[in-house]
Amino acid sequence: MQELLLAVARGLVEDKEAVQVTVDPAREDGTVVYHLKVAEADMGHVIGKQGRIAKAIRVVMRAAAARHDEKVVVEID
Repeated sequence: MQELLLAVARGLVEDKEAVQVTVDPAREDGTVVYHLKVAEADMGHVIGKQGRIAKAIRVVMRAAAARHDEKVVVEID
């Protein structure tokens, strides 16, 4: 899952080396939180107009997690 988020984010940004994904341990309800960090200049590319790109990233991650019976949350920092 972490590799998927990295691949998607790196495809959207200019500074591919600045992309970082950290993972929090699973919560009590089994949800895993992924923190996506990108360069300040690339934040607009990842969020998109009215948050459409960010929402799409979250939808893709939730769909991929559902295939593995997991729950995920993506936070963009």
